[in-house]
Amino acid sequence: MERRRKVSQIISTLIINSNWTFLWKGPPIFQGWSKRICSPGLNCYSCPAAITACPIGGLQNFLASIRINIAPVGMRFGAYVLGTLALIGSIMGRLPCSWLCPFGLIQELLYRMPVPKISMKKWFRAGPYIFLGLFVIVLPILVVDATGYGSTWFCKYVCPAGTLEAGIPLLTLNSNLRRAAGWLFVNKLVVLIAISVWCMVTMRAFCRAICPLGAIFGLFNRISWLQLNFDPSRCVGCRACKTACPSDISFYNGEDSINSTACIRCMRCHSICPVNAVSLSFGPCLKTPDKEQAGIDIKAP
Repeated sequence: MERRRKVSQIISTLIINSNWTFLWKGPPIFQGWSKRICSPGLNCYSCPAAITACPIGGLQNFLASIRINIAPVGMRFGAYVLGTLALIGSIMGRLPCSWLCPFGLIQELLYRMPVPKISMKKWFRAGPYIFLGLFVIVLPILVVDATGYGSTWFCKYVCPAGTLEAGIPLLTLNSNLRRAAGWLFVNKLVVLIAISVWCMVTMRAFCRAICPLGAIFGLFNRISWLQLNFDPSRCVGCRACKTACPSDISFYNGEDSINSTACIRCMRCHSICPVNAVSLSFGPCLKTPDKEQAGIDIKAP
């Protein structure tokens, strides 16, 4: 399954970023019909190869202009972005993070660097929700200019995917942009370097401590149609699931839920369990709190 996941990551990245004509036609941002579609993963709208929109960028743009853009068209756009996120999350939870997200693939490649590795404290799990609440929702709505428009704070000051996929390629291909680049780009470049180094020493550090898109999808993990189930009666306590987990989730001993908001649905625990204590289910179902760990599904009426 791990090989299939890797293939899925590569194919998704190539499809989402398939506008390679910019290499000979120039770097203008692609504006075709597919830019109306939200990418299932974190992928910058301004990347010259991107053919889809970033859901976090779209959400910020909607919230940043919500005081001004209250016309039906603007509201429909905001509802579309929210609806897309809810649809993806309700079906598969956080699975796009590990199977479809281009920046997730980049993080895994960085972690392969032969450098010392360090673990991450569990309190970092609150980080994505802090960035989601502060940089994606609160600041774009409350901090506005004289005309009433806010700013896309996460894209502008934090997002490493934007710097890597859009900032660097656009400046490389356009001398005018290079001359215009100022301290904001330098700041973003420093953030990109810092996060890249962190991802080299800690598995998926950005996903686990910063990514607001993962935070949104994670909220759906316990109610999505796709569910992971754990049967403790089969478990032999070998800890293989915890060792393989990129999010350091401990469900074998009851410390975490197998459908924790931190789970990126990579399915490594399902593949590696020697006694098949982890299973998958798909479909609308309800789980009672006392039965979740046992993996017993109660069908919805």
